[in-house]
Amino acid sequence: MRYSGKHPQRFAEKYKEHNPEKYADTVAKVLASGKTPAGTHRPIMVAEILETLAPLPGEIAADCTLGFGGHAQEILRRVLPGGRLIGLDVDPIELPKTETRLREAGFSPDVFTAVKSNFAGLAQVLEGKPVNMVLADLGVSSMQIDDPARGFSVKQDGPLDMRMNPQRGQPASLFLEKISAKALEALLVENADEPHASLLAPLLAGKSLATTKALAKTVREALPRLNKDDCDLSVRRVFQALRIAVNDEFSALDTFLRNLPMCLKPGGRVAILTFHSGEDRRVKRAFEAGFRDGVYAEITREVIRPSAEERNSNPRSSPAKLRWARRSGG
Repeated sequence: MRYSGKHPQRFAEKYKEHNPEKYADTVAKVLASGKTPAGTHRPIMVAEILETLAPLPGEIAADCTLGFGGHAQEILRRVLPGGRLIGLDVDPIELPKTETRLREAGFSPDVFTAVKSNFAGLAQVLEGKPVNMVLADLGVSSMQIDDPARGFSVKQDGPLDMRMNPQRGQPASLFLEKISAKALEALLVENADEPHASLLAPLLAGKSLATTKALAKTVREALPRLNKDDCDLSVRRVFQALRIAVNDEFSALDTFLRNLPMCLKPGGRVAILTFHSGEDRRVKRAFEAGFRDGVYAEITREVIRPSAEERNSNPRSSPAKLRWARRSGG
């Protein structure tokens, strides 16, 4: 494949960004511009997470959303020697790539284990053996967002899929065909706080929309009186609401939070990154309830946000919120 001009737009044409070892200068320019190179992901709030989890040599960690492996790599460096990390990810496309990446970085199977699992399955993965720290980054990875074949974004046209694990469940296109207008309206409100849910739901529910562009076009046509920025916000909220529903994310999060205390050793720490209000409310309530019941000895009192510098250099970090808790008994 030839490099398509100075500024290729299509994901597949950005082959230089996909090969950081070979095209380091190109990748450096992309990063300097505040963007994320194609096929990669920039870990968010690394310093804040490391301060919260305070990993020490010999400790055992679980990264419930391994993604590109950026957080995991930094934690691994701090739990060695003697420690190890268990990395979970439900994505069968990205997990093998990340495992290979971390192996090449020098982390052998005796210190790093990759497991194909949703974060809701953490308790089953640990098999009754709690760990010193747990990290869960609930955001969608840049690898998933930027690849049009995954159907997460409207940046480029692609199949309306949105499944974290394309081998299971139904794509968003089929989900829309089957859902009622009433159910979709409730979903748009609950999953994305969409103010135009009552107007959009009847125009989307039961419709055959096979591509990301088709969905975005339908949403925009339904909101002709909105300015472009507000209309784009509604498009993003609709995509978010459908993604959460297709992947049953809230149910998975509720299960994870319910089982989390048994996954932590006494004094164990947990850090959770959320990216929208529906996630953050659940984490906040679970931590507050655990603190009242004596399950957690200490919890976040004020949510932690990315620094202005990070938001500027990596705009995708802007909506992130970090909350933490420490298990009682340590």
